[in-house]
Amino acid sequence: MKEHPFMAEVGESSGSQSSSQIWAKLVPLQAQQSDIEVCSDEMIVSSQITSSSQVKHDWCKITWNEDMLTAMMQNKSSNDILVDDAVVRREDVVEIKCGTEMVLGPNREEYLSYIFKLMPNQETCKKKLKISVDVEHAKCSICLNIWHDVITIAPCLHNFCNGCFSEWLKRSQKKHSGVLCPQCRAVVQFAGRNPFLRNIEEEILQADPSLKRSDEEIALIDSYATIRSNLAIRSERGSRRKRGWAYDGDEYASEESDDVGPQCPQCGSAIGGFQCNQQTIHIQCQNCGGMMPSRADMDVPQHCSGCDGSFCGAYWQAQRVTRSEYHPVCNHETFRPISEHTITRIPFLAHEMNRHEQDITERCISQSGRTLQEVVAEWIRKLNNREIAREWGLQLRKNRMQLCLIYSCLILTLSNKGSIDRTRMPLNHAERITAATHVCSTCYEKLVSFLLYWFRISLPKYHLPSDASQREDCWYGYACRTQHHNEEHARKRNHVCRPTRGA
Repeated sequence: MKEHPFMAEVGESSGSQSSSQIWAKLVPLQAQQSDIEVCSDEMIVSSQITSSSQVKHDWCKITWNEDMLTAMMQNKSSNDILVDDAVVRREDVVEIKCGTEMVLGPNREEYLSYIFKLMPNQETCKKKLKISVDVEHAKCSICLNIWHDVITIAPCLHNFCNGCFSEWLKRSQKKHSGVLCPQCRAVVQFAGRNPFLRNIEEEILQADPSLKRSDEEIALIDSYATIRSNLAIRSERGSRRKRGWAYDGDEYASEESDDVGPQCPQCGSAIGGFQCNQQTIHIQCQNCGGMMPSRADMDVPQHCSGCDGSFCGAYWQAQRVTRSEYHPVCNHETFRPISEHTITRIPFLAHEMNRHEQDITERCISQSGRTLQEVVAEWIRKLNNREIAREWGLQLRKNRMQLCLIYSCLILTLSNKGSIDRTRMPLNHAERITAATHVCSTCYEKLVSFLLYWFRISLPKYHLPSDASQREDCWYGYACRTQHHNEEHARKRNHVCRPTRGA
């Protein structure tokens, strides 16, 4: 039975502080429902079992975090609820951010779904904090240059260039020895990219360009880099060994422990002709947290080409391994080729999260007599064949009145022998994306959002609904910020177009 929610402020015991400014909304995926505005640091969502019922039930409590970019959601209902398809049990607390999907019950077929959306305001604008950093502390101890694509290893937490440590790791494996930190010789158990330090690396190079390496040096070190996601590194098994020097209070002390290494289904027995050994490097799945061996000897992808995250679904499917109590394994549907993904609703991120534009696109698809899946499949084929820019060029010839307005865009789009302009594709390695590329579900929705933009701008105005065809283009196009907080402007102007003003 569908539930109809409304927002009620937390009682006196919550210590909530009221605010006149709306800092977030719960946006329903069902068009007949209304937005739920969040304007207090702590709010409780209550709901009625039916629209006529007067009995109210707590659903969840939303608390604004200090970083003003995320919030905590506590399940206050008697049912399990879904947050980004993960089950959240009664009284459990999870972090939510802009774009998080919440389903009021244990399945989306019977219960309403909402998207958590942060509202832009002056307080949540990005704030820069100036920090003094000694340049010597931002250098890789292998190449003695400023970090490049910095990675951090654990437990010693020293930092190196991705390419430098990748080569160190490869040589350690060839010697069939444990992997030691190049700086302190502690046993390395974990290695992963560090986006926070990468920002510091970029700030240092902007402040002092003389520290930059040449393009040839950067290309060379990038060719060595192999660490794309977090790696769990085995140490010798079944033997007591020193893990290097551990800091204990005021001094460093030698530490001994029984290292058993990470576990995966292929650690205990041979599966598909492969069994992990003492030198096998393991990758932790970003989705389920399970482990799989890092393998370059097979064609099955282990990383999403859109975000570089690691996913185990395709690998374990190829090995015919299923989930068990001891070994978490992802459903292969979460990570598969673009051509095999399916979609039934327009993504929340489409058209810069403008619900009015999403509704127009949905009506255009419906008027064409096709489903969303059929339209997306057609445009994935065009993406794969690099047809999109050529079709837009033909459309421009049919509509000469718009030629002056988007002349500069035409130059960009029709470059490279008519290939698609992928500059706005929100995926890594955009030029290598094809229908056969493996991506995760999140990156697939980003790609669909990108393709729906092309679908819309390819439509002549007479194919748009009557209320949409009369609108003028917004000067700032898809980059308009007003559309996010001014409903009238978002509805009145067309934002599925290129900017003609502003940066």
